[in-house]
Amino acid sequence: MTWMNLPNRYLIVILTFASTCVCYIERVGFSIAYTVAADAAGINQSSKGTILSTFYYGYACSQVPGGWAAQKIGGRKVLLLSFVLWSLTCFLVPLDPNRVTILVVARLLVGVAQGFIFPSIHTVLAQWVPPHERSRSVSLTTSGMYLGAAMGMLFLPSLVKLKAPESVFLAEAALGVLWSVLWFKYATDPPRSEHPKAAAAGFGESLLPTDASPRTKMENGGSTVKATKIPWKKILISRPVWAIVVNNFTFHYALYVLMNWLPTYFEQGLQLSLQEMGSSKMMPYLNMFLFSNIGGIVADHLITKRVMSVTKTRKFLNTVGFIVASIALLALPIFRTSGGAILCSSVALGFLALGRAGFAVNHMDIAPRYAGIVMGVSNTAGTLAGIIGVDMTGRLLEAAKIEYSGLSSPESWRAVFFIPGWLCIFSSLIFLVFSTGERIFD
Repeated sequence: MTWMNLPNRYLIVILTFASTCVCYIERVGFSIAYTVAADAAGINQSSKGTILSTFYYGYACSQVPGGWAAQKIGGRKVLLLSFVLWSLTCFLVPLDPNRVTILVVARLLVGVAQGFIFPSIHTVLAQWVPPHERSRSVSLTTSGMYLGAAMGMLFLPSLVKLKAPESVFLAEAALGVLWSVLWFKYATDPPRSEHPKAAAAGFGESLLPTDASPRTKMENGGSTVKATKIPWKKILISRPVWAIVVNNFTFHYALYVLMNWLPTYFEQGLQLSLQEMGSSKMMPYLNMFLFSNIGGIVADHLITKRVMSVTKTRKFLNTVGFIVASIALLALPIFRTSGGAILCSSVALGFLALGRAGFAVNHMDIAPRYAGIVMGVSNTAGTLAGIIGVDMTGRLLEAAKIEYSGLSSPESWRAVFFIPGWLCIFSSLIFLVFSTGERIFD
């Protein structure tokens, strides 16, 4: 028992929730601040897409190394180092759309640093959280992304208007430093579980050498800790892992396209002002926050009450989430009012978040000991979706701007939303056929 008499694992979950919240304030904040600065400097849509997608190149490069580092060094330490690095980068780099090289290098550095975060979080949660609490714990932690995005959409446009786009960077750096101080003060490594059932399910397992790790005798009578060998080949050829990978790709394709281009859609597609939209512009992300936690609670209820098996629960929530999201995405360009656009984007993102109670928790079902590694592999695919989706959207819009003499017609945005809509249908079928909730990696 620690801070405010909370059990250690609850405190860890709360702090990891706060970490994802701060990270997505940074991501949405850059999109908003850069869009304002780039529009003022006359930067075209294709060039904007290139800068916005640069972050994901760095992010992709550090996913698997992040899982490896969390496995070898410890998720707690890697998470702290990541936050310090990206916070310093935000603090030191100026926002000038005409200084392209500096912006590209800065966004690559922030991407590399933040790429270590989610593999580290999954490693920490796999160690701390028992199986019957995993769905809601992971859902709460990841819902911080959506609350952070909602807060960013609500407050940061006003900050840009009152101060300047550069002020967003300083605010984000301050939040990153504050979180780092809290994590350094309160986060600890877990004790090894004494409960045989919990240990068998992966709870409390240290991913680092411990006194209980297998030992190898030496000729001189001493002993050394035998290092755990990561089953890379088995992970990379596993169909359940690839089911997670495909769904992670689709989820992040839709999320990153909407997160980076919704401000442009509101302002140029619907001719609306972000400042004048008030709190309504945060609804898609607030909906994600709510549905993510609903999905986690429902999943744990179905599993603990034995209404469904773990496998059926993951497949059910993933399928419902992705199919409803696909319908909303396909309908989005049809609606030409702020209310209709907010409704469709809210339903799409909300049900995608519900689907995370399927594929996103599945890492710890099938490989609790290697959750950070599997998360790194699948999140690499999710990051590639950001690179492809954000950059390609900019190119699609630039072409549509020429063909339709602007971006105010629904035709100019149809491909932007149809691509993730059809991907959702395809991915839900893949998960339905190939996924499992059983542990397949010892």
